[in-house]
Amino acid sequence: MEINPNLSDKAKYDFDLVQRAVDGDQKAFAELMGRYRDAIFFMLLKMVNNKSDAEDLTIEAFGKAFKNIRQYSPNYAFSTWLFKIASNNCIDYLRKKRTNLISIDGGITEDKENDQPIHLKDETPDPEENLIKQQKKVLMRTVVKKLKPRYRTLIELRYFREFSYDEIAEELDLPLGTVKAQLFRARELLFNTLKNTDVKLD
Repeated sequence: MEINPNLSDKAKYDFDLVQRAVDGDQKAFAELMGRYRDAIFFMLLKMVNNKSDAEDLTIEAFGKAFKNIRQYSPNYAFSTWLFKIASNNCIDYLRKKRTNLISIDGGITEDKENDQPIHLKDETPDPEENLIKQQKKVLMRTVVKKLKPRYRTLIELRYFREFSYDEIAEELDLPLGTVKAQLFRARELLFNTLKNTDVKLD
């Protein structure tokens, strides 16, 4: 694989890490995450203006990048590729979030030809949706129980008890960076287990 000769020394070092990661070096994954986690987080925080959402989207971005790391091409810097993945994922998230919102700035028009119907989603789940949701929760908990104890605890605190990252770090007496890195790994394991089911880890 040819490397772009115009890449900076930093980008060349990243490429070396990527090659090691492709070969299964877990330390290389951790170093790549450590080099860009804060920068990705602050970029996403500006986009979503919500710390908790930005933290989740940061983990998702690294998850998608690491899952598809073999597709990275050294024609451009790894950081460029990673930031593109993170921003695209965030845009998709914002687009889905806005689907359930309508603007009141447009006002009312008498022009019938240009009138667009407004579809409001009923937020109250019907009995069938409730049943499906409960079944998914049971399946999720069953799958989580199969994880190693430390990963199981992290998932339970984050998704079942809805602890923040800071609260998890305090509860488990761990550094915040360790919590985020281990939770990333826990989510990855859970994703791999759930990928053949219709359960989504939101």
